[in-house]
Amino acid sequence: MFLKIISCEIFYREICACTARSVNLFDMEFLSQGFHDNPAVGIEHIQQHIDAVEEDRFDGILIGYGLCNTMLNGLQAGHTPLIVPRAHDCITLFLGSKERYSEYFLAHPGSYYYTTGWLEHRQRGGERPARQQGAGLGEQRTYEEMVEEYGEDNARYLMDMMDNWTQHYSQGVFIDFDFSTHLPCKDQAKEICQQRNWEYREMAGDLSLLQGFLDGPWPERDFLRVSPGERISPSYDERIIQIEGLKA
Repeated sequence: MFLKIISCEIFYREICACTARSVNLFDMEFLSQGFHDNPAVGIEHIQQHIDAVEEDRFDGILIGYGLCNTMLNGLQAGHTPLIVPRAHDCITLFLGSKERYSEYFLAHPGSYYYTTGWLEHRQRGGERPARQQGAGLGEQRTYEEMVEEYGEDNARYLMDMMDNWTQHYSQGVFIDFDFSTHLPCKDQAKEICQQRNWEYREMAGDLSLLQGFLDGPWPERDFLRVSPGERISPSYDERIIQIEGLKA
């Protein structure tokens, strides 16, 4: 298959590693992580890139985003189907499954996750629109409520907008892959943890879910297929995302 990838730059190294092992062919675009600061702007940019894809050129468009900060809400497939991972946020894809992420989160509450992408994205100087205060949440929520409803990564974005957000964390966790061992990212994460008086931990990443995202055949349990004309909406259940207007 010949597939188009439209992804957050957070996944740059991981996606490149997986494409090198895939039998499929790819055309890749990576968008600034800064769009998470203002989801309305981010969604608009993602949709623009979807709409700009040439008709009849690709077998599908892979959307490299979780439901981060509502970044998928309302995205519509044009002439080419979309394939989207069922993930509250990017950590699911770095750890290989929703189940592993949930298990670690419950066993180690107060963890802030780092990857090469998280530590490198500001160095790339991507576009960073003005923050949307509150990110459409309405009344202020507690950190635990936001984690329960939006996922750990989304809660992290939201807490960034509030004063003293670091008090909700007690440790930093660097998600490590074999291709990142020679990079200075671990030292950067350790330094940040030291500055914030957090315990530093490391855990092995798992690319199996991301590899399946690039390889196919995209089982319904892990991925949502969006046919031309259909829109994405949150499902507020274990499916995470669904086709707008369709019931389970």
